Amino acid sequence: MDGDRRTWSACLLGGAVFAVCMAGTTLPTPLYPLYQEKFGFSELTVTVVYAVYAFGVIGVLLLAGNVSDGVGRRPVLLWGLGFAAAGAVCFLVAGGLGPLYAGRLLSGLSAGLFTGAATAYVMESAPPGGASRATFVATAANMGGLGCGPLLAGVLAQYAAWPLYLPYAVHLALVACSAAVLLRLPETVRERRPLRAVRPQRPGVPPPVRAVFGPAATAAFVGFALFGVFTSVSPSFLAHSLGVTDHAVSGLVVALAFFSSTAGQLAVGRVGAARSLPLGCAALLAGLALLAAALHWDLLPLVVLSAIVGGIGQGLSFRGALTAVAGATPADRRAAVISTLFVVAYAGISVPVVGVGLLSGPMGLEGAGLVFIACMTVLVVTAAGYLLRRPVEAGATGRGRRAGRLSRGRACAGVAAAYRVPPRRARPPGRASPGTREPPGRASPRDARAPGRASPRDARSPRRHRPARASRTYGPSGVSRCSPRPPARPPASR
Repeated sequence: MDGDRRTWSACLLGGAVFAVCMAGTTLPTPLYPLYQEKFGFSELTVTVVYAVYAFGVIGVLLLAGNVSDGVGRRPVLLWGLGFAAAGAVCFLVAGGLGPLYAGRLLSGLSAGLFTGAATAYVMESAPPGGASRATFVATAANMGGLGCGPLLAGVLAQYAAWPLYLPYAVHLALVACSAAVLLRLPETVRERRPLRAVRPQRPGVPPPVRAVFGPAATAAFVGFALFGVFTSVSPSFLAHSLGVTDHAVSGLVVALAFFSSTAGQLAVGRVGAARSLPLGCAALLAGLALLAAALHWDLLPLVVLSAIVGGIGQGLSFRGALTAVAGATPADRRAAVISTLFVVAYAGISVPVVGVGLLSGPMGLEGAGLVFIACMTVLVVTAAGYLLRRPVEAGATGRGRRAGRLSRGRACAGVAAAYRVPPRRARPPGRASPGTREPPGRASPRDARAPGRASPRDARSPRRHRPARASRTYGPSGVSRCSPRPPARPPASR
């Protein structure tokens, strides 16, 4: 019992450190309007500053995604906390765009290191039989931390002094506490290797997995793109179009999207991985429709509903995509394929967001948002249509399922052919079969079967003469010896 408590304590403390790091990556979200007022840059610059974060995450996933498997979890997590602290310092001393770019890049590096290493640490720290609870802890720490970042920054910016400095100072204090906790936690990797022995894994998708990877990656791309728009330009839209200047409200709207994603990911266990992808696509489509209505009619309740519904859709689709792709990929290629899926997903929070920033100049923020929604709707409808025609089953590709059905059909046909034997000839009444000792006039119990039903023993080969079985007798010394059993006597003639 004490051992389970210690392991659960390590699991929960690891999840708390995970949440602190992820909260720092979304901390600037409700503060972008304040930076625009201070430095006088446009919506395009806001989206580029935000997208630099994604480039940092993608770079770490491509070059150092499997480093923690070799050098250990704790060293990688400590490096991630170091990058998070450096990013917070950049925002604290920001006097122009340069420190903002550097801070977002360092935040991306910390998130890229934590995404794989912290999830693995939480799962490995759980006691035996606690995998499901550990999954809940890792999911809640990841998405819950992302949601707590804008909520904390919005509340501090609205109701406390120094709105552009206090949130990062608080985060630096939390990072220092997390580092102290992490130094006391045990290492979960038993056999560690030096850093020079670790080789990066190249991303790639084997041909048999592409049928599953295509719609799964499309759904993940749209879900992350929706999150990118919410976390980059939604505070500006709330301030300029709806007149909502309360930073706490804008932070709460973004936080609702992340909290709803946590609920959607946890619902996959009840819905099932096979149904979560199409259901997630439907929820994403509904969230995009609500966002389009909010942009057209300038209504805050529709913005809130689009954040909740779109967040649930993102959670369902992303975890369903991850489960389907991981189950359809061979074990020796699984890490590379999952890294490719994350690269596609994080590309969704960079490329479309920068596109919205480019279009916001000539078309305005509302028009750029409607163009974004139209493009994402096409992608979601395409993925959903493919999933409806060819449902994806977690753990097998379409080619693998067809091959499995074909091989099972051939095997069954071969077994049926092997058991297809000519019917046995009926014995005359009262005649015993060779090798049996039934009394005269009494038929063997095997002859009482229904007509046309063959014995499993007879299906091995056509009926042939079997030698008489041996009977076991015991000699004077008590040692067993075998002697031929005499054949049954024919019935006496009357």
